Amino acid sequence: MRQKLTLSTIILLTIPPLLWSANAIIGRVIYHDIPPVILNFLRWVCAFFILLPFAYPIFKTGSSLWRDAKHYAVLGLLGIGIYNALQYAALQSSGPINVTLVASGMPVWMMLVGWLFFGAKIRLLQIAGAVLSIVGVLFVLSRGKLEHLLALHLVAGDLLMIAATIAWSFYSWLLTNQSKYQELRPHWTYFLLAQISFGVTWSGLFAAGEWALIDYHIQWSWQLLAAIIFVAIGPALIAFRCWGAGVQKAGPNVAGFFVNLTPLFTTILSAAILRELPDWYHGVAFLLIVAGIIISSKQKV
Repeated sequence: MRQKLTLSTIILLTIPPLLWSANAIIGRVIYHDIPPVILNFLRWVCAFFILLPFAYPIFKTGSSLWRDAKHYAVLGLLGIGIYNALQYAALQSSGPINVTLVASGMPVWMMLVGWLFFGAKIRLLQIAGAVLSIVGVLFVLSRGKLEHLLALHLVAGDLLMIAATIAWSFYSWLLTNQSKYQELRPHWTYFLLAQISFGVTWSGLFAAGEWALIDYHIQWSWQLLAAIIFVAIGPALIAFRCWGAGVQKAGPNVAGFFVNLTPLFTTILSAAILRELPDWYHGVAFLLIVAGIIISSKQKV
């Protein structure tokens, strides 16, 4: 599998963690206004109707969407139904920085899933890159001081994020199945709408269950509406498009390391909201994370 990093690939794989960090912050800000699974359902409904005018031909009889329905249903379940719902649910009891910290285990899960289920080999440089990258994440969270790191603790929401990260690892590896998606893949709007179509169905079922089990009313406001539109366009459509294209070019193992930029971006965005400038440890963390990406990308699979 090709894993050479080019500037275009780096940009493709950097955009998703930047948007996902904003998604984590917004999800935490509005968690009092809307249940997490319903939020996930509404964002993908919006994304569906945004893409529909550009990709409606996939619903025609004989389309690959119907021939390979099982495969798109699995992609929709893992990437849209499970991952996003669990992330928003995690933000109910955990902060955005903690959630992105748990997600920093992505390179490890990506390697393990690839090794156990997709026949990928784990090599020494990949392990070294993972260690460097995670150390960079811990540097951000500790603000360069050991006592801050020791003060961190995991809560129930973090366990949900671990499950979400594993689901995303399977999703990313399934994206590399060229034979199953070759008809729709060249048209990215078609390929993404095929996933969203099933993902909306899954998330709708999960949302219905949440609505039936939880006595909760949505607190509608212009702020909530703007948040839903943003997470539908940015962290959903744009991030998923960039991630899918980046995984195809670099491979899941290398792409997984870019997820570790999310805690860094989350910390910087959180600081920006409070009008605080980035500190020296942000620079150190960035260098460590980038070093992990470079080292892992040199390893051929």
